[in-house]
Amino acid sequence: MKTSEIRQKFLSFFESKGHQIVASSSLVPGNDPTLLFTNAGMVQFKDVFTGKEQRPYLRATSSQRCVRAGGKHNDLENVGYTARHHTFFEMLGNFSFGDYFKRDAIAYAWELLTQVYKLPADKLWVTVYAEDDEAYNIWANEMGVPQERIIRIGDNKGGRYSSDNFWQMADTGPCGPCSEIFYDHGPDVWGGPPGSPEEDGDRYIEVWNLVFMQFERSADGTMTPLPKPCVDTGMGLERIAAVLQHVHSNYEIDLFEALIAAAARVTNTQDLSNNSLKVIADHIRACSFLVIDGVIPSNEGRGYVLRRIIRRALRHGHKLGQTGVFFHQLVKDLAAQMGQAYPELITQQSRIEQVLLQEEERFSETLENGMRILEQALEELPKNGTLDGKTLFTLYDTYGFPVDLTADICRERSVEVDLDGFEKAMEQQRATARAAGKFKAVEGLTYSGAATRFDGYERLSGSSKVTGLYVDGTAVDSVPVGQEAVVVLDTTPFYAESGGQVGDAGQLFTPVAQFYVSDTQKIAAQVFGHQGKVMQGVLRVGDEVQTQVDEARRARIIRNHSATHLMHKALHQVLGEHVQQRGSLVDADKTRFDFTHDAPMTAEQIAQVEEIVNAQVLANQPVQAQLMSFDDAVAGGAMALFGEKYGDEVRVLDIGFSRELCGGTHVAATGDIGLFKIVAESGVAAGIRRVEAITGENSLHWVQHNQQLLQQVAHSLRTAPEGVVGRITALQAQLKELEREREQLQSKLANAAGQDLVSQAIALNGNSHLLVATLTGTDPKALRTMADQLKDKLGSAVVVLSVVVDDKVSLVCGVTKDLTDKVKAGELLSFVAHQLGGKGGGRPDMAMGGGTDVHALPQANASVQAWVVEKLG
Repeated sequence: MKTSEIRQKFLSFFESKGHQIVASSSLVPGNDPTLLFTNAGMVQFKDVFTGKEQRPYLRATSSQRCVRAGGKHNDLENVGYTARHHTFFEMLGNFSFGDYFKRDAIAYAWELLTQVYKLPADKLWVTVYAEDDEAYNIWANEMGVPQERIIRIGDNKGGRYSSDNFWQMADTGPCGPCSEIFYDHGPDVWGGPPGSPEEDGDRYIEVWNLVFMQFERSADGTMTPLPKPCVDTGMGLERIAAVLQHVHSNYEIDLFEALIAAAARVTNTQDLSNNSLKVIADHIRACSFLVIDGVIPSNEGRGYVLRRIIRRALRHGHKLGQTGVFFHQLVKDLAAQMGQAYPELITQQSRIEQVLLQEEERFSETLENGMRILEQALEELPKNGTLDGKTLFTLYDTYGFPVDLTADICRERSVEVDLDGFEKAMEQQRATARAAGKFKAVEGLTYSGAATRFDGYERLSGSSKVTGLYVDGTAVDSVPVGQEAVVVLDTTPFYAESGGQVGDAGQLFTPVAQFYVSDTQKIAAQVFGHQGKVMQGVLRVGDEVQTQVDEARRARIIRNHSATHLMHKALHQVLGEHVQQRGSLVDADKTRFDFTHDAPMTAEQIAQVEEIVNAQVLANQPVQAQLMSFDDAVAGGAMALFGEKYGDEVRVLDIGFSRELCGGTHVAATGDIGLFKIVAESGVAAGIRRVEAITGENSLHWVQHNQQLLQQVAHSLRTAPEGVVGRITALQAQLKELEREREQLQSKLANAAGQDLVSQAIALNGNSHLLVATLTGTDPKALRTMADQLKDKLGSAVVVLSVVVDDKVSLVCGVTKDLTDKVKAGELLSFVAHQLGGKGGGRPDMAMGGGTDVHALPQANASVQAWVVEKLG
């Protein structure tokens, strides 16, 4: 039974039992920012199990794509060493949300395995939690599984077994016992039944885990029965395929056979049993599906895990002798195998290939250099030695070789690595960087007072009390006129820099003092530091001050910030759902937005984004902000950025068609943004693009400036603005024709000059000739053509030509083929150029160069004959 058929039979079986087939969710969890990747089928149903979300069905089934290659669940280092570990796998599952429970879950599993998949019942073993008599009795009395093949697992029965067969979502919350189903490969394979000392062998393989969520665990450990117990099951598609296809390794199933053959093809490997092929075949699945779900190689978070997987695959290709790019070529083979189940592999094939190719190209040199240095270090290592932290750090810092890749290679050689030493070297570098860095005035300040209350959403001015003053990082009681300082207030309308939005500027007043605020930064999470200078009087702790934010500047900032939200949404629509924010800067002049995308935006795509955003601006919809719980916000469609820290309560911004979590300040209605215009688009890193855009009066000034330039160009070209393109096209054609005529004329002049120069050649030994000449009025670009023509006319010759333009000497040296075994053009040119204070080089028959000592040219020319005669012997 092929893997695709196994998957379909599973889904169809549970559909026949009243389950809703639910499509696989993204590998990037949409409802859990604490989880790096979707690592089980139940992830997309997490809120359903906890009661936070309701679905229109009580039974579901899915084939969920999963990744376990980072964070708590990480199988990356085991891939290539075991028969069943993968970075990417599919989890077949059926779920009950307060509907059926143990009896039906067990009966469905037994029916599917023995009647649909037709596995021999006597080959199946099951485990139950030691205290779960209910599950034990269902297996024994209703399914008819012999008692000797039902194993109680848990520490509460005399400590017989090492694992507990009890599942929990977290330290508190839903939990319950498990019942696992194992397949016995037979006595020819080493290993013992689950719970035995030999359980890690390959004879008894777990294929399915049935989780019965029936309790709520409280913080004190109390277990309260759930009013509606649930079922969550998981069966690895690759594992059950190995069983049904009668092989002992997941890498022997039909899907992997095809991918391993493809990996062998692109690496020119004949031995199909090589473990490196397994690694490459596994990794192309993980990498391709991660790219589909919007992950781009980077140096942090999910992007770093993807980069790490790609580089591990490349290293195994290098190990097989493949030093060129190859990995991206496997995407089409993966699409052929899994494209029917996951059509996005086909529709996004070219994009996946491009992302992987870019990463291959940028890492190839690093891999080559790093492997050379590492191999040398390992050769010099004494027997049973440890690779020291300094070498690990040098490989990482100087050669860009990832430490986890070094550790992986050392593991294969049974060499220990000094990770503690590496971390010490890293910390030393960080400390050096911190010491050399330039910190903002608010960094390092110690403040123990109350938090600052921000009321800048509602007003731009008000009354506040000075609760802290700092000069050069030291707390003071007062600040005199002319002194720069940081002011802390109990209440402030000044927005402190956060979330990409710059801090506010403005003024603080007392009856006798004036303080200019140039920037606002956070001293602590809820403490705002107002940086600036006392312009008048003396400012003291305890003073009552009037606050006034620079209203015009704030207005420009909020226009740009609100436009950023609309642009983010528009980029999703135009470029695809893979677009994810990778940084932003919103100030009074512009919005700068970095995002994941693997190719420059076309002019058409930029225009589309502008049209979409400006349509939202023209709609002039009110902007709404509301506070709600994080879970409610995400469930309501708010976009949360992975890596950002959110509290239990978040601020949700609805701006036109965009909904995001954001604590920044914004316009009252989209129409306040004014004209939106993208003014720049560029690449800032592999897979990361940057756009800069402007709004409001900045856009107006930009349009006016460009209109003036167009008028000036039109005036210079003596045409109307609408005729500029046609006029330029005509001028380009005219210039091209003039250039062609110039080249023809130069060729004729060079030919005529060549006729005259032939007569100046002197005879050498035999029929050879030497021509050394300095020309006048000749374009340096024509020297090479002239040298070729003179060689043809002289038959056997050495030709040295020079011309002086702008106090610089241009040289060319040509040698006919019959003389290059003795006279090398490159050597002769270097000999002449050196006398002119210059250099040059080239092939044995043609070389070019120059120098700056014009006065030395006659003597240099005169020295050529002796040099050539000596070489000819």
